[in-house]
Amino acid sequence: MELIHPTNTELYALVLHDAPFVIAAYGLLWLMFCGYVTFILVRLVKTDKQIALLEDAVAKKG
Repeated sequence: MELIHPTNTELYALVLHDAPFVIAAYGLLWLMFCGYVTFILVRLVKTDKQIALLEDAVAKKG
């Protein structure tokens, strides 16, 4: 008994030929997305620290 129909074998051969490129592209996109989120979070922490310093300075003057 044949598990894959011959027509499907042809289609799978076409699709699987490009699969490594598609996987690499999605992997690269995820890495870029994670890097962007990390960059934004680091900037957010810096901004929170600066706001806290400004609030302290205003409280000392007032």
